Amino acid sequence: MTRRFVTDDPIDRGRFPVHPWRLVERSHRADDLGVTETLFSVANGYLGMRGNPEEGRDAHAHGTFVNGFHETWPIRHAEAAVGFAQTGQTIVNVPDAKLMKVYVDDEPLILGTADLERYERSLDFRDGVLRRSLLWRTPSGKRVKVESTRMVSMTQRHLALLGLTVTMVEGDAPITISSQLMNRQDGTDEYHDPHAAMGEGIDPRKAAAFEDRVLVPRLHSAQQQRMELGYTCANSRMTIAVAADHVLTTDDSTEVVRRADEDLTKMVFRVEATEGNPVRLQKTVAYHTSRGVPVRELADRCERTLDRARHHGLDHYLEEQRDWYADFWAAADVEVTEEDAPDEQIAIQQAIRFNLFSLAQASARADQQGVPAKGVTGSGYEGHYFWDSEIYVAPFLTYTQPHLARNLLHFRSRMLPAARHRAREMAQSGALYPWRTINGEEASAYYAAGTAQVHIDADVAHALIQYVAASGDVGFLVRDGIDMLVETSRMWVDLGFWRSNGTPSFHIHGVTGPDEYTTVVNNNLFTNVMARYNLEQAVAAVETVRRDHPEDFEQVRARLELDDDEVAEWARCAKGMHIPFDEGLGIHPQDDAFLDREVWDLSETPDSLRPLLLHYHPLVIYRFQVLKQADVVLALFLQGDRFTAEEKLADFEYYDPITTGDSTLSAVVQSVVAAEVGYADAAWGYFRQALHVDLANLHGNTDDGLHIASAGGVWAALVNGFAGMRDHGGRLTFDPRLPDAFPVLRCQLAWQGHRLALEVRPDRLCVAVVDGPGPVRLSVRGTEHEVGPDRPLVVELDAHGTRLPHPLDDRPQLGGTRADGSRITAGVPAATL
Repeated sequence: MTRRFVTDDPIDRGRFPVHPWRLVERSHRADDLGVTETLFSVANGYLGMRGNPEEGRDAHAHGTFVNGFHETWPIRHAEAAVGFAQTGQTIVNVPDAKLMKVYVDDEPLILGTADLERYERSLDFRDGVLRRSLLWRTPSGKRVKVESTRMVSMTQRHLALLGLTVTMVEGDAPITISSQLMNRQDGTDEYHDPHAAMGEGIDPRKAAAFEDRVLVPRLHSAQQQRMELGYTCANSRMTIAVAADHVLTTDDSTEVVRRADEDLTKMVFRVEATEGNPVRLQKTVAYHTSRGVPVRELADRCERTLDRARHHGLDHYLEEQRDWYADFWAAADVEVTEEDAPDEQIAIQQAIRFNLFSLAQASARADQQGVPAKGVTGSGYEGHYFWDSEIYVAPFLTYTQPHLARNLLHFRSRMLPAARHRAREMAQSGALYPWRTINGEEASAYYAAGTAQVHIDADVAHALIQYVAASGDVGFLVRDGIDMLVETSRMWVDLGFWRSNGTPSFHIHGVTGPDEYTTVVNNNLFTNVMARYNLEQAVAAVETVRRDHPEDFEQVRARLELDDDEVAEWARCAKGMHIPFDEGLGIHPQDDAFLDREVWDLSETPDSLRPLLLHYHPLVIYRFQVLKQADVVLALFLQGDRFTAEEKLADFEYYDPITTGDSTLSAVVQSVVAAEVGYADAAWGYFRQALHVDLANLHGNTDDGLHIASAGGVWAALVNGFAGMRDHGGRLTFDPRLPDAFPVLRCQLAWQGHRLALEVRPDRLCVAVVDGPGPVRLSVRGTEHEVGPDRPLVVELDAHGTRLPHPLDDRPQLGGTRADGSRITAGVPAATL
């Protein structure tokens, strides 16, 4: 079946109970360790710690990651060519500070084999603290209570706070706690099973393994209550230092044994524990990284961070953390339940908040870096930044946390010199942003479904224009954004060409759109539509700076060697952009040759052969009309004001049955457009699918890290899809499509220096200004309104859009006639062995 909708709650609620503000696990299992390690990660956008047990075992993949901290390696092409990426970049698994091994009567606590009378682990979305409590019956029959906490600070980006409390409930016993810093990237965990962790088969979504040592030792020490490790990456020359401070509290007698080696430091606490007396260990950890600062200096920074943490104390940072999350949820929460809601609705609310919480953990303290596709919760996609950030994450930040959106765009502006260099490598003018990268250089070794996706330039421009329009931050446009718009426009004008067949039109050939199952095509619709917008907005930005900031404009003109003729050419190319349309079928072909292919009948393709990329050679897939993810449909969403309602419906009905959803980026877009065109059931089904991508591991690779773009798309499905919010041309509009399952939808939006509170109900839409001077102009279903601090808006709704009376067909549209008179047929190729 093509649509794998989630109809019932896909989560085992006996193990993971419903809670509006927490993810809770009530029993430990070994068969899904990778998934739960990802789900229970704690992170702040800079530093991320997977939900591995403090004891170190059992684990699927131990992981601690720092955003942007990577190693480089030479890409070996079987057949090299000019412009191929030469250097790979992979995020490094930095030294593990989570380890606090527990021994009672010299028996180790190992979750996979321990006799656990009680177990609970929870991740609280209101403070970002991972808590675990268990009651362990030792082999000798003694009962031990073990409690732990883990927090990565949202206010102090380099700081993590870990706590462990061990209490003898029945009996006295010697307790040993071995607190460690371990280099797992190069070392070997004596309890780790590489075969079990890595799995089998080929999956391009996973990170590749390094062949040689990555972290070169520079310092190691363990003195008094503090231990440190420091390294330089062998090839990238990036540097890192990690240090841990300890405070042990107990009424029983103790001794401490220290050990320091190049890849492992230990502080071993030995306690003669008596019944009822808790043994508490507070472990405070600091990570500092750099592109080249000496390791000793980074170690000094770690020590300053730890000294400050010891001075302020744990409670100070917990209070800061709660305050930070209180502010975050005030701006970013999307509520869909009322008081005394049934468990089914609370389960949806819980899943929504998990996705929004994941966005906070991926972006809040990314600061000078981008947002990796997996955040800092795993090594999937090698820690790279893609277009995901601009299309799926940036909108959430723009309308809820605009200062974080600015950080993300500033990161792209700092990447501009490398993008200029990449354009020269590709024989292009202007700037060409890398398809996947960490350090700004192109790292995609597969050009067909990688570097040919030059729409990345327009995606960056789209996020920039959306941010400036929504925030009113013209200063960023003048200082940084204008350069990005000018250089991306130069790339489009150079890449495309004019063709005259009556009326001259501008064409872009040899590119790949968002759909990676159709590659290196001419006039990909999404690319052309977005390039047109990029060019139009560059022209408008130049005129804005010229008119409103004449002194700055002279600097821009000189710095970029810009002249009026060049700007006029951008406008001409935008106006003449070729937008494919097939009169016979009444749809926009995805590219010039798309309809020449036969259709892949997904309704006859078993789930066992999905995703297609793991079962068929790329050339097999490329020969068919079949999509990995929304392509034309994404253009209908992002550039919705450029298509008629009839075109949107026809395009959606044609492309939806041949879209596999093999990418987690697809369901959210399909939900938004399905809601708009009237397929309410499909909109709800796609939303539920996106909502549970990670919570239910629907794509089978959550163990490699969370799908951050999909989480951003969940917000889009709620706000753009069900609340019907659009922002085209700097105008805020609403056309709600509330699903039957929601009694209400409440959210807040940042808009041009104001904060708006939105409430959608079955019979009305309410908008209020909760912050900002007002008034704010907006449109509801084509009618203009004005709302101010003392003038809330209430609009009565007689319905939530047109709802089509028939269900969306799973089967592709067949029998259409091409321009040459041939008919479109469907089939399913034989699978590979």
